Amino acid sequence: MLKLWPITLCLFLVVISLTGCMEKFHFAQEEGKISANKSSSHPGKKHSETGDSIVVVIHPESIPVLVNKQNKLPENYTPVDLVDANIPFIFEKKSEKRKMRAVAATAIEKLFAGAKKQGVELLGVSAYRSHAAQTALFNNYVKQDGYKKAITYSAVPGTSEHETGLAIDVTGENGTCAAEACFEGTREAKWLDKHAAEYGFIIRYPKGKDDITGYTYEPWHLRYVGKTIAKKISERDITLEEYYNSVLVNN
Repeated sequence: MLKLWPITLCLFLVVISLTGCMEKFHFAQEEGKISANKSSSHPGKKHSETGDSIVVVIHPESIPVLVNKQNKLPENYTPVDLVDANIPFIFEKKSEKRKMRAVAATAIEKLFAGAKKQGVELLGVSAYRSHAAQTALFNNYVKQDGYKKAITYSAVPGTSEHETGLAIDVTGENGTCAAEACFEGTREAKWLDKHAAEYGFIIRYPKGKDDITGYTYEPWHLRYVGKTIAKKISERDITLEEYYNSVLVNN
């Protein structure tokens, strides 16, 4: 009996030690959940492992997902439901730039049809962009204007709405002013500003909101968020950041 006592004691101490470790593990897990919830100002976002101010969205497939300079898509994210939007584009060739996620493609088709009924002809300029395409485009802008200038109008790869498959740039029927400042004030731009929300789209980068969105005014950049959210954003004249009560981007 005396010989077994040291063995029993050792086993008892091992059990106590393991129990304490498991309690600490579960506590750490719960703390992680609390931290993630506290840090999230909108559904589907978490802190990045790098500890910097950029976070990686948890649910990039969410229709109203917030993607901007502080909220990036997961590495190599590609939407699984991309389809060609059945609308006219400024180019004829087959391209990934014709693609959008299925629900957004259907919505933009209805928007184009609605505009046409009111005598407004629109053309698509650029919809989906793969991570590789966004990288090439952004690097080209950096070479052209320098990094500091480029980030005011182009997204760092991984932070572009075009990579979500939910955004599209549009222009007027003659194809001029495609993704250019001269699109502002045109009949087409005014129609979009007034009616886009009816089809579930918002003007993603409104005028005078540069400090919030991080980008200069783009009356041609439409983002699909669904009719309910689009209506709320339009009625309140706010941005997607403000809708989620997210922090200001501030270039």
